[in-house]
Amino acid sequence: IPHMLWQQIFGKKSRLLFLKTKIMLSSSVMIRRFCSFNVTASSSTISSTTKKKRLVFLGSPQVSASVLDSLFNASAAPDSLFEITAIVTQPPSGRDRGRKVMPSPVAQHALDRGFPSDLIFTPVKANEEAFLFNFKSLEPELCVTAAYGNILPTKFLNIPSKGTVNIHPSLLPLYRGAAPVQRALQDGVKETGVSLAYTVRKLDAGPVIARERVTIDDQIKAPDLLDLLFDLGSKLLIRELPSIFDGSASGIAEEQDDSKATLAPKITPEESWLSFDEDAQVLHNKVRAFAGWPGTRARLKVIDPSNGESSIIELKIITTRIYGDIRSQDIKANDVLFSKGSLVIPCGGGTTLEVLEIQLPGKRAVNAAAFWNGLRGQMLKKL
Repeated sequence: IPHMLWQQIFGKKSRLLFLKTKIMLSSSVMIRRFCSFNVTASSSTISSTTKKKRLVFLGSPQVSASVLDSLFNASAAPDSLFEITAIVTQPPSGRDRGRKVMPSPVAQHALDRGFPSDLIFTPVKANEEAFLFNFKSLEPELCVTAAYGNILPTKFLNIPSKGTVNIHPSLLPLYRGAAPVQRALQDGVKETGVSLAYTVRKLDAGPVIARERVTIDDQIKAPDLLDLLFDLGSKLLIRELPSIFDGSASGIAEEQDDSKATLAPKITPEESWLSFDEDAQVLHNKVRAFAGWPGTRARLKVIDPSNGESSIIELKIITTRIYGDIRSQDIKANDVLFSKGSLVIPCGGGTTLEVLEIQLPGKRAVNAAAFWNGLRGQMLKKL
């Protein structure tokens, strides 16, 4: 074969052989890299799963969502001990105007944070067999509850290996029950707090891991106090989680003295009515306690002095304080005065209540001055 033809034939073959070899080598390297990546990723996942403790959170209202947010942030820290494995909350319900069916604030917050929807459980009752089966398959090590709003059965409490702990907004054993903040304010307490306690079948009676005390003024309302206490409770929980996970917390948790327990039963709408025959301090505390829901209501008589005609109006009393400048005996019987931007109402025991903010049915809340101006010279009397 002539030299030039030989070069052309075998030159092409050599180049083809070189390219084929290069492709094979490149593929081999890519396969090794892919396998190496998968092995590393798997090892990382296994390592992460081994290190992280499995925590399930239970809560429903907005104050619970703030606790969940703290747990999300804490679990994202590089040295975090735990991960949030699942969330349990109340089923979607009709809220706001129009009663549109919406997920609970906790569920909505979890979805907004990118939490998988299939790991958000919404049983009507926590003793449902299907729910308990799924819950057990998660192998949770710890459950944390914060205003969940559902009774936890023994079958549930037996599943997490490190137990269930609850953030309760009172200084247990005081104010066990559904409305601890509201009942404390209704009683006019000067000091309250939050407790972190193990959950047992008896209502809010489990051993207390830690407490945080707080002094409150006589103007704070229930929604603001709830926010404050659950914020403190979140910090308390994050601080105590290491001892809860390693089991040392259960050994030093303080048993509650049942003889000192007080109850905080659920509030009913029927309790929302105010009677001005009661002491002004009692009424003021009730307004603070029932703020948010169900609110406090009162009836007053409106009299037109030009013709003597009268009618009864219902008001929602939003904000009050104890009035000290005028005594009830200085006011004509049953008269409601307007003084320094507020309504002044005589109450039982020679006391006087100052009403600062009011809401008529179907209207927005207004200050007392705006309400008084809307009367256009008509007189007010208490019933």
